[in-house]
Amino acid sequence: MAEDRDELGQPIGEPVRGWTTRPLPPRTPMVGRTCRVEILDPLRHVSSLWEANQLDTTRRNMTYLSADVFPDASTYCAWLERMSRTHDPLFFAVIDAKTARAVGILSYLRIVPEHGVIEIGHINFSPLLQRTTASTEALFLLMRRAFDELGYRRLEWKCDSMNGPSRATALRLGFRFEGIFRQAIVYKGRNRDTAWFSIIDAEWPAIRGAFEQWLSLANFDSAGNQREALASMISRAVSTSS
Repeated sequence: MAEDRDELGQPIGEPVRGWTTRPLPPRTPMVGRTCRVEILDPLRHVSSLWEANQLDTTRRNMTYLSADVFPDASTYCAWLERMSRTHDPLFFAVIDAKTARAVGILSYLRIVPEHGVIEIGHINFSPLLQRTTASTEALFLLMRRAFDELGYRRLEWKCDSMNGPSRATALRLGFRFEGIFRQAIVYKGRNRDTAWFSIIDAEWPAIRGAFEQWLSLANFDSAGNQREALASMISRAVSTSS
């Protein structure tokens, strides 16, 4: 394919035809089979979130988050209230479909509508949500909204380069590792080298199909165990589409 060049013969990026600024994410709920993702409401969510987070007795969930460990429920509620008033990041609560209780939070952030770039982050899933089908589906719902509903071109995932579980999750979800931004942030008085991951719109249809196949009831046995792993489904789908 011929390379695009300007009037001076310099190579330039290919045109993005018909591009328009994308809408900001709405505050409407996203509903899946195992969970619902809805805008964070401290009055309705703080009690169940606080109780769920108390199951993290080691407080390992907080190691790589910008917030410190909350000493009590009132302090946590005050933090939720502050976060619920922001538009970027835009926080959501994850509601377990079986119990109707909030069991985790996550957000959109670094939202750049003019370029069609958006990130998922500030993820704090309680032990009740970790390693469940609902935890994966909650992330899928945000991914699907970004690409299918809002038409964004690029979805980002960033984490501390030392956060092995987050890096593994990004790869499992189909994000592609892009590199390390050295000394990107100082948080909690320490350095953070940031690992960057992304999915772009051209890759999304194959990844979405793998998610839908993985989430289907046919992929789970009577005990709720997966028959095939999501990562293998995504790997096969991406290799087939390329």
